Amino acid sequence: MSNSPSRRLIVFAILMLAMSAAAFAQFGVSITVGPPALPVYEQPPVPAQGYLWAPGYWAYGQDGYFFVPGTWVMAPQPGFLWTPGYWGWRGNAYAFNEGYWGPHVGFYGGINYGFGYGGQGYEGGRWNNGQFEYNTAVNNVNVTNIHNTYNTTVINNTTVNRVSYNGGTGGVTAAPTAQEQTYAHEKHVAPVAAQTQQVAAARANPQQRASVNQGKPAIAATPKPGAFSAGVAAKEAGAPYKAEAKPAAAQPAAKPSATRPATTAHTTPAPQNNVPRPPSGSEKATAPRPAAAPRTETASRPATAPHAEAQAHPEAAPRAQTAARPEAPKPEKEAAPKPQAQAQARPESAAKPAKEEAHPEERRP
Repeated sequence: MSNSPSRRLIVFAILMLAMSAAAFAQFGVSITVGPPALPVYEQPPVPAQGYLWAPGYWAYGQDGYFFVPGTWVMAPQPGFLWTPGYWGWRGNAYAFNEGYWGPHVGFYGGINYGFGYGGQGYEGGRWNNGQFEYNTAVNNVNVTNIHNTYNTTVINNTTVNRVSYNGGTGGVTAAPTAQEQTYAHEKHVAPVAAQTQQVAAARANPQQRASVNQGKPAIAATPKPGAFSAGVAAKEAGAPYKAEAKPAAAQPAAKPSATRPATTAHTTPAPQNNVPRPPSGSEKATAPRPAAAPRTETASRPATAPHAEAQAHPEAAPRAQTAARPEAPKPEKEAAPKPQAQAQARPESAAKPAKEEAHPEERRP
């Protein structure tokens, strides 16, 4: 028995830590631009007894805001109600406060989500002896199938608008009441798996992005979580859409880099065009010097080079002229050895007449 007080203290400490973690988990996302206005849409009929309405809202992802359709959800346990999440200004950014299940509806930013969520409390239904009763004045209920109903007119004394965030520029200025602050310390249950699946499906659908639908989502409500094929489209945007300022506007700076390879492509052929030009100059240089044997050899080497370059660049008419020029060096190859032979024979023939002319001088006396 002596250990029971210490055990209770340990359990209490664990519960306090869990509540603190849940409180911090509410502020998972923060941005500096408020979400678009809530779209105008019709509520699908309640699919069966026990389903409660969770209104649609704007969530935030990598591609900006996207709309999570409102839907009918089974409560995690009898007696629990849904408190919607809301966007709130926190001094330097907007933070999203996650919704939760609990015995009472707490503060949800004073946002008028409609269908019983007029900004404070919930007028769409109530629990009675373990059965949920629907207020047909604000809910779409088929009374033929659903018998637990009542009809109470809801009078909204607050200004009716479709602003979807609290605080900041143009936001709702509501603050939690003392009673709502008490509700915030009650036992809460996080969104059920069906609700998280609804968010995932909306995030994966490009038509739900505000940048695509301009504040008028293609699917604003579903009869059940994940039933996007039977979804209800929004009638209109809640207010004129203002595009978000995206840092991705700097991306066009990468386009000039795409044009730079084109300029390098033009500069690379330039040295190739200069390659055939030296042989033309060397041919002009070797043209007046056909007598020397070494220069005939150097003239023959450029003669082979223009053939390879003429084959690699068969482009314009001037290249055809260079193709005709190699034909001129070919006779020089054949004519070059002939002058060499004649040059060697000429000294011998010049020496022989000198001897023959000496003999006549001896005969003359």
